Amino acid sequence: MSRFGLPGGGTRDARDRPRVGLFGNLGSGNIGNDASLEAMLKYLRADQPGAILDAMCTVPDTVKHRYGVPAVPMRWLPPDDAQASAMMVARKSLAKITATIRIASWVRRHEVVIVPGMGVLETTLRTRPWQGPYTMFVLCVSGRIFRTKVALVSVGADVGSERLTRLLVTGAGRFAFYRSYRDELSRDAMEQQGLDTSRDRVYPDLAFGLPVPSSVPGAERTVGIGLMDYSGNDVHGQPDEIRASYVEKMKSFTRWLVDNGRRVRLFVGDNADETVVEEILADLRTHRPDLDPTWVVADPVVTFADLMGAMEPAGTVVATRYHNVVCALMLSKPMISIGYAEKNAVLMADAGLAEYCQSVDSLDVERLIAQFTELERHAARLRQRVTEGNAAKVPLVEDQLAELSAVLFRTPAPARSAAGPLSLNPPAGFD
Repeated sequence: MSRFGLPGGGTRDARDRPRVGLFGNLGSGNIGNDASLEAMLKYLRADQPGAILDAMCTVPDTVKHRYGVPAVPMRWLPPDDAQASAMMVARKSLAKITATIRIASWVRRHEVVIVPGMGVLETTLRTRPWQGPYTMFVLCVSGRIFRTKVALVSVGADVGSERLTRLLVTGAGRFAFYRSYRDELSRDAMEQQGLDTSRDRVYPDLAFGLPVPSSVPGAERTVGIGLMDYSGNDVHGQPDEIRASYVEKMKSFTRWLVDNGRRVRLFVGDNADETVVEEILADLRTHRPDLDPTWVVADPVVTFADLMGAMEPAGTVVATRYHNVVCALMLSKPMISIGYAEKNAVLMADAGLAEYCQSVDSLDVERLIAQFTELERHAARLRQRVTEGNAAKVPLVEDQLAELSAVLFRTPAPARSAAGPLSLNPPAGFD
């Protein structure tokens, strides 16, 4: 029976009770990231009931109390700060060194470490090389050093604009024990940056593995709007101007909806988005003071289940955040994506809704109104199209989980699907 040494001279039994760590920006209020965690926990608790689970994440208290998983923080100092004093630079340098050591030490205590979904290999939304890319590189290198199986499961990726970012991201991918992606765009991006992806698979986003309530069409003239506190992707851009433009356009569209007899349900994809909801509501109170307050509501949303509940009464959806789009598709909602990255457009094209997309950076309200009018006109047909696409994802979700069982835990008899035989050889594995 295989045994592994622990710090302090202890041992652990890898066959009977594997130690499995979950890693990432979890518990911070990003509903999509936490949905990926929920889906992974659902799988692990069913497939590996004896596994000893813990997490290293952004907000460990949330993960511990909401999901019952012991957790430790990835860092304890602010990851970024406007101050440039010598003392602040020294503190940041010390924090980065300490975080590197802590991640490596944490990885060493596990047989398997899983990064559940998320855009961990993406460089959108003002990501700097020493933030997410460096953290992922340290995680995967630590796995290689300590012979821990680090698995990047249904993750998102893109081509970084900075050379150092690209080096760190591809280095993380190269040292990972297992890789799969949530779309072809992500796999192609890693290949373009020099990674051999010939044995990597593409599966649906992990959230598609979560249970879906009995889907109902929703009220025809009720519209769900998923808002985002968006301030651009470029770290050298003008965040205040970008944010103001997006919010003003969403205010204009919301006013058009209520002026044309639509009820509106506002929801978010991250705690940070609540301020935009408040601005939309304040705008309506100012410009439409006689509007019945029940016509525009904003239900509290903390979890993915909350998001489904807020979205379910809507007949159509317009959303910005990626996992708002995922949620709407899971509920078979005809929808429009106002995307901040190409991944939104890829997801919509896969659902047969390619013509119902806009980029947030070039959002045109008049065009949005025209798209929405067309969406409503063909809602029944589009709903059926999305439902059929969801059904096609079911066997792929099952294949992903079967592959994880075989590769990470050596569980026999993996499933197969029309997508082809499962690859049971990890991309850069070791025994």
